[in-house]
Amino acid sequence: MNSETIDSRVIRALQEIAPEIEDEELSSDVPLRDQVDLDSMDWLNFLVRLHAVFGVDIPESDYATLVTVEDIVEYIASHTHT
Repeated sequence: MNSETIDSRVIRALQEIAPEIEDEELSSDVPLRDQVDLDSMDWLNFLVRLHAVFGVDIPESDYATLVTVEDIVEYIASHTHT
């Protein structure tokens, strides 16, 4: 799975949690939580959704490394085997 595909699926998963988010308004290298208003429960739901979409377990110890969309895409790319 290439980075572009992962990126679009990450954005789609985010929009399922916060449908008001427009993908063209997001910058991949800016902290995601600075760009969109996600409370801690929304953030957790987003991470759970990523697990459902990609089948990647994201341990709580890795949450702090997932700051930007770029970080999330790289994390998922490095943890998928397809």
